Amino acid sequence: MDPKVVADARPALEAERERISGELAEEVEHPRVAHGAQTAAATEVSESQRGQQLREREEQRLAQIEAALQRIEDGSFGLCSSCGKAINPERLEALPWASDCIDCHSKNRR
Repeated sequence: MDPKVVADARPALEAERERISGELAEEVEHPRVAHGAQTAAATEVSESQRGQQLREREEQRLAQIEAALQRIEDGSFGLCSSCGKAINPERLEALPWASDCIDCHSKNRR
């Protein structure tokens, strides 16, 4: 893997990790709750479910980021976890937590 790609990915991953960790911590301290007697129960449930889904996605992204940082440490960053080939540097620039090349990612989504 090109050392510049790795060098560029690390700070991007760390910044995203800090952003997500901050948002998750803030959500715990100040959960979003529907207020007011006029708020319909269905709306309140819908908001709660949407909030839970967003939190789960952020937790998944955080796990992907942690895994990418581990791959940097162990020297496997930039290699597809499915086929072992190099992941396109442009893909890593856009999604530094990507663990699969675009071909394997497309196959796995089917």
